Amino acid sequence: MAMEMRQQLKMTQQLVMTPQLQQAIKLLQMTRIELQDVVRQELEENPILEESPELDEVRDGESLLEVVEVELPDENLATGEAFQEVAAGEDTLRDWDSYLDGYNYTSGEQSGDEDDKLSFENLLTRKGTLFDHLHWQLQMGNYSDEEQMVGEEIIGNIDDDGFFRSTVADIALVCETSEELAETILQRIQEFDPSGVGARCLQECLLIQARSLGMAGSVVESILLRHLPDVENRNYKQIARSLKIDPEQVLAAIRIIAGFDPRPGRLYSSDEVHYISPDIFVHKVGDDYVVMLNEEGLPNLRLSPYYLDAKAGGGMDAKTQEYVGDKKRAAEWLIKSIQQRQRTIFRVAKSIVKYQREFLEQGVEGLRPLVLRDIAEDIGMHESTISRVTTNKYMQTPQGLFELKYFFNSGLSTSDGDSVSSESVKNRIKAIIDKEDSAKPLSDQKIAEMLSDETVNIARRTVTKYREMLRIGSSSERRRHF
Repeated sequence: MAMEMRQQLKMTQQLVMTPQLQQAIKLLQMTRIELQDVVRQELEENPILEESPELDEVRDGESLLEVVEVELPDENLATGEAFQEVAAGEDTLRDWDSYLDGYNYTSGEQSGDEDDKLSFENLLTRKGTLFDHLHWQLQMGNYSDEEQMVGEEIIGNIDDDGFFRSTVADIALVCETSEELAETILQRIQEFDPSGVGARCLQECLLIQARSLGMAGSVVESILLRHLPDVENRNYKQIARSLKIDPEQVLAAIRIIAGFDPRPGRLYSSDEVHYISPDIFVHKVGDDYVVMLNEEGLPNLRLSPYYLDAKAGGGMDAKTQEYVGDKKRAAEWLIKSIQQRQRTIFRVAKSIVKYQREFLEQGVEGLRPLVLRDIAEDIGMHESTISRVTTNKYMQTPQGLFELKYFFNSGLSTSDGDSVSSESVKNRIKAIIDKEDSAKPLSDQKIAEMLSDETVNIARRTVTKYREMLRIGSSSERRRHF
């Protein structure tokens, strides 16, 4: 077959992802905190973009002190003395400026000598880490230079949970010392605070804590040395037979072991608490629910009148005109994208409130089955847009703070032909388990039968799946002997 080259015309349609469209999609799925950072960075880089002043009513040439009027309550006139009005003249403003110049914003007091002021570095603090805590104890001990070096190497190999994640042989090889010395230093570090730190496994961690309480040679130590798997399986009768002691002694020892910390280093975890700020507020006004966007921290953006007037006046060269034009288009698109983002979030939130009104009234029990397609069809948008909007967005409702994705869940059919959300079924399973007898916990089959009596058609394997999603153990794991 002969090969030939020829030209032909072909018409196709394709979506071109322009930089502006990519920016709009990126802004849509950002959190409110991330959006604030983007706006702040854009304000620094784009001279055409600026923040609108909050007090547009202040006239030129007038002081803010002369514009703002303060009304005193009537009870302040109870003394019968008349208040004299003080004019805000130049002397008053000069005294006010001198007071502000000498005011220490850090301590809230008027500052004196510059040498008496605390530097900002001395006012900063941070939470101590486990490494810092162990290293401080090592420095406070009576160690030689070689022992200090080995101890620092061991502490450097202790993870955030407090476990030693290397070997004595590796420590000895790195420090060019004997394994006997490395083992000795490790045992001394295992006596540091918190109790159990420096252990190589869970069993050693619990043994260190038991011996620190003076329980060497006790039933607790015997159980940890020989019957830790039986403790995990709650096979207490086997432990009693093996140790030839009364079962009550075993239960008493298990209570002590249950009080030990399996991760002693977590008290010094460097993880910071992240607070969630809601993007939407839902308030009940009368018999209806009102949706409000949280726009706190988002500045009102506008185009700079100075650069717009300069560009219109024609006093710029061609290169400057082109630069200002590009920045103007970028600023306009950013403002438009943010406005479109806010409108889209508002429409999605309003639609969710319409579908989940029973949840707002009753709580989790009233949560309806809902999928992305339902909201997409309701507001006339694509499902992918709804997915981006509901990512990392939170709604403050009368029932509490929830992520928008929480309101989307599958449904289970009921015997009366209705449907119930999976979240409400999970909540019901948790409630049933919370009320069960700990000595005779309910099986998954029994829970499924109880839900079937409540008109919820659910299989045993579905109960098992939901229970595992709730991180609740099986009936044998939930059984309590004391």
